[in-house]
Amino acid sequence: MNEFEHQKNLFVEYLQIEKNASSLTITNYKEDLRDFMNFLQAESMASLKQVDYSVIRVYLSQLHNKQLSRRSISRKLSCLRSFYRFLEREKLVEQNPFLNVRMPKSENPIPQFFYEEEIKYLFEVSDVTTPLGQRNQALIELLYGTGMRVSECEQLEQGDIDFSLSTLLVRGKGRKERYVPFGQFAFDALTTYLHEGRPDLQSEKTEGTSRVFLNARGGPLTARGIRTILNKMVEDAALTVDIHPHKLRHTFATHLLNEGADLRSVQELLGHEHLSSTQIYTHVTKDRLRHVYMNSHPRANK
Repeated sequence: MNEFEHQKNLFVEYLQIEKNASSLTITNYKEDLRDFMNFLQAESMASLKQVDYSVIRVYLSQLHNKQLSRRSISRKLSCLRSFYRFLEREKLVEQNPFLNVRMPKSENPIPQFFYEEEIKYLFEVSDVTTPLGQRNQALIELLYGTGMRVSECEQLEQGDIDFSLSTLLVRGKGRKERYVPFGQFAFDALTTYLHEGRPDLQSEKTEGTSRVFLNARGGPLTARGIRTILNKMVEDAALTVDIHPHKLRHTFATHLLNEGADLRSVQELLGHEHLSSTQIYTHVTKDRLRHVYMNSHPRANK
């Protein structure tokens, strides 16, 4: 094992044990480190200690030439800055060359979301007389009804559901826990799935799993599986829109704010540590904006 690989493995171990990083974060960081180390080897650099600002500039230039988004470049820089901070702490390098490298300005695109007339079709495509249809209905109702991340939904266990209070115990990033309420539609869909669909999906091999959502073979449903299900639902609903699991989270936040929810409450429901993360949802639809104007401005209506 060469020096690069050894130090990368130490860093990944640190992320897993000390930082409690999510599996997605670790996967992304591994990819970013592999990309950077391939670059160093191509530049004939034998040690991580040789990296300085001039080397980083060349690396950034290559990333720009690959036409990566600012967000992707920022993530790579953040990973490498954390990596060198760890190496510095472990006395494996003398300084962090990424410390003063400026992050590219974020594009801050407006989050994509479903309009209410679009999303209603997603609730009508599942055959709720079948176990898989009952599971899919519970899945879409819960994702839209709570704004959970897909990774949080994937990890949800039966003991995390409190039907008496209609709340979920959600384990978010960094294993931070929060309680999220859910409404009557999600309540009914979950009850049907847990009482009827889930027992039929469960196999003898996976009888011990407490995960809420199971795949067709009875094992725990993965984040990739959830994405596949959502894409199929969009296809069945004959929608000509793109979908990704986060789009349901964006829709949840947008619809709450458009109906008058305050930003702090939405922040708590989403599990955002900083209010600035929630402020991207303060956009409003044109219809909502027009409605507010027509009902509020004294000269809007004759």
